[in-house]
Amino acid sequence: MVQEIEMESKNLLTKQEYKDLIHYFNLDTEVPKKQVNYYFETPDFHLKNTGSALRIREKNGQWTLTLKQPYHEGLLETHDQLTETEAKQATNDQIIDKPNVGKQLKQLKVDRTTIQYMGSLETHRFEVPYKNGLVVIDFSKFNGYSDYELEIESSSKLTSETIMKELAEILDISIKHTPNKIERFYHTLQK
Repeated sequence: MVQEIEMESKNLLTKQEYKDLIHYFNLDTEVPKKQVNYYFETPDFHLKNTGSALRIREKNGQWTLTLKQPYHEGLLETHDQLTETEAKQATNDQIIDKPNVGKQLKQLKVDRTTIQYMGSLETHRFEVPYKNGLVVIDFSKFNGYSDYELEIESSSKLTSETIMKELAEILDISIKHTPNKIERFYHTLQK
């Protein structure tokens, strides 16, 4: 899919809340899937300042370039597939011009040649279909930090928030303000 609208709710977890969720969904003996996000930005943080984010995700031997942009209550995600060679070139500050993401970057007035590699974030992820959504339970490592997160993805913000509240009540999870992964990643760069 070239573009999709992402509706999700996020909540940072304590290590115990993370373990409780794993147990609640009977994932104790499962092995999480590993994925790595490689983040990119302009020197003046133009993407961040427009609420956008650019990444390459490596997952199951596949490499996907994704631009996320604000869109109503969610995010518009635009994707292009990359080869491993193209992904490696990008991490050497040589972003490949791809049609879908390239078109969106032009609309944002971003010159592809100014985009720089900023670093990576590794996530170990469990995904569980639940009611009318997808429960995503993450452990992430980046820049010497780590955190735990619950994401609920669904077709509407109301549904994702409802599922989040339900799980928070059942498992006594405290609701916390939760910036997205790239915001947390950039926050560690500023320290």
